[in-house]
Amino acid sequence: MKKIIAIANQKGGVGKTSTCINLGASLAHFSQETLLIDSDPQGNTTSGIGLDKKTSEKTLYQVLLGELKLDEVIQPTSVSWLDVIPAGAHLVGAEAELMGTDGRELILQRHLETFNRAYRYLLIDCPPSLGLLTINALAAADSVLIPVQCEYYALEGLAQLLETIEVIRERLNPRLAIEGVLFTMVDQRMNLTQQVIEEVKKFFGEKVLSTQIPRAIRVAEAPGFGKPLLIYARDSRATEAYLQLAKEIISKQLNMEVVKDG
Repeated sequence: MKKIIAIANQKGGVGKTSTCINLGASLAHFSQETLLIDSDPQGNTTSGIGLDKKTSEKTLYQVLLGELKLDEVIQPTSVSWLDVIPAGAHLVGAEAELMGTDGRELILQRHLETFNRAYRYLLIDCPPSLGLLTINALAAADSVLIPVQCEYYALEGLAQLLETIEVIRERLNPRLAIEGVLFTMVDQRMNLTQQVIEEVKKFFGEKVLSTQIPRAIRVAEAPGFGKPLLIYARDSRATEAYLQLAKEIISKQLNMEVVKDG
């Protein structure tokens, strides 16, 4: 049974791409076959996992425009059990090109419904906006993981994201759930950190994940080398945090399946 998780927050710089890459690598580390789908025109998941986004010829863009199928654009990575569907330079124009297309919000959903590759987890890295690419991801996903940076404006825009999620549930994807809220770039030495955590917990309650990703220079360095933290800095505290996040996601999914089967 595959699980599709969109990683979304229209606020930029909160760690969406780092989470996509490092959660994906950590799930793969636990022998969970995982596919990353780069839906951000910036293509940072593509380059951050070691592919050249400038030379990638088969990308998500061709899938959305109906030129290729998902199976035809999958690329392997240097991590066992981990593949990627890259983004390319043309993806930036996809929203405009699809504007007059009927059912344009459900293109990715339709592709994934007929996608039979044996992946356990599919992680979609969304752009920092609530445009057509993000809507496609939310319409196709089982759940949405929301990274939140521990800073003063952490809650800015989250109300709008929740409204968008509710609209998606009502009109396009009734199964869409909140996978969890993930605190990123956590620095426990700062008083502001605890203040932000408490405010977000008041807002989201039990949806806040127990795992927190610490602020670490290795997280910022790794994408420049095209490597996830597991390869670039195995002994980093952030690496251990992403491994713990993977365990939390896997455990949560197993519990849900036990309840469903019961």
